[in-house]
Amino acid sequence: MQSIDKFNFAGKKAFVRVDFNVPLDENFKITDDTRMRAALPTLKKIIGDGGSVIIGSHLGRPKGVADKFSLKHILGHLSELLGVDVQFANDCIGEEAALKAAALQAGEALLLENLRFYAEEEGKPRGLAEDASDEEKKAAKKALKEKQKDFAKTLASYADCYVNDAFGTAHRAHASTAIMADYFDADHKMFGYLMEKEVKAVEKVMKDIARPFTAIMGGSKVSSKIEIIENLLGKVDNLIITGGMTYTFTKAQGGKIGNSIVENDKLDLALDLMKKAKENNVNLVLAVDAKIADSFSNDAKTDFAKVSEIPDGWEGLDIGPETEKIYAEVIKNSKTILWNGPTGVFEFENFTHGSRSVGEAIVEATKNGAFSLVGGGDSVACVNKFGMADKVSYVSTGGGALLEAIEGKTLPGIAAVEGLPY
Repeated sequence: MQSIDKFNFAGKKAFVRVDFNVPLDENFKITDDTRMRAALPTLKKIIGDGGSVIIGSHLGRPKGVADKFSLKHILGHLSELLGVDVQFANDCIGEEAALKAAALQAGEALLLENLRFYAEEEGKPRGLAEDASDEEKKAAKKALKEKQKDFAKTLASYADCYVNDAFGTAHRAHASTAIMADYFDADHKMFGYLMEKEVKAVEKVMKDIARPFTAIMGGSKVSSKIEIIENLLGKVDNLIITGGMTYTFTKAQGGKIGNSIVENDKLDLALDLMKKAKENNVNLVLAVDAKIADSFSNDAKTDFAKVSEIPDGWEGLDIGPETEKIYAEVIKNSKTILWNGPTGVFEFENFTHGSRSVGEAIVEATKNGAFSLVGGGDSVACVNKFGMADKVSYVSTGGGALLEAIEGKTLPGIAAVEGLPY
């Protein structure tokens, strides 16, 4: 497979799919440019070689053309970051985009308008009547699939080579993230630096495992993490289940959880997962105590209780000190660590202690030679909030993509560049 490091972009036009889906405030000012900065090494390498870049991205989830989702809002900041006066095409396909792409000179950059302004990008029909029949839905999807190929072919026609640097969208078989790659031969399609790093980090955690391997899975619902947990049970030595999921497991074992969040229809599933962990010789680690509150608020009255003895009218919003010690002991003795999901409602300052203690244990283990991968929006927010991002081995930019990779699924955006089926 082609490598961006070995490829010489001199005199070449490169279409680079990035993930510039950045948050904007009400005045269209970028509030967090992490994703933009993450793509700079790739863009600068191409320009530095004497190539030119055609940048494609989505922003938000528009259902058609909408000014609030226009990438023109990020143009000024992108030019500043890249050190180049980036041009802008008011459409991603059409005469203007084609002419501007064709006219690009070495060292120049062109940003295309939001790819998702077109239904062809995602391949999802729009504007169907609510009472549309299944046949009508199937026919609309089939028709759109053909248009999607034409859309991808048009985008591909602007460039000599294709670079996918958008790991955050790699789990979607969209026109620009997967289908476009089919229009370039193996020597002219490749991962960008960010995508390369993400793929290597996931492979290290899932395939090149130094043991003990510990996964920390947080989140409120067992149902949303079931496939990940089941896949991990065949790989990890220790599985820490934390966050809101704790109370489903606790109730399943007959514990009293007060008003804590729970999935009553998943109690049997929790017991089944515990049984599978035992069969796989996985040390399943659950909380023993909780920081409880008399309401879901940062200013609530708080106390500590055994996780199975939470009084009525109270709910668990974080782990307690005994659990912090148990988790830390397991983490510090690990050589590979995956963290996805906080231990509690870390958005409330009074319930950040558990997540911080997990982060500190991961940092210490990393210092002692462990490989640590942090991924999933809330975990990334945690390490950023606590100033730990540069103290772990790798912080993934891909939420859904990382989770699907951990589930063992083939990611279309990766497979397409590697020339594999998806």
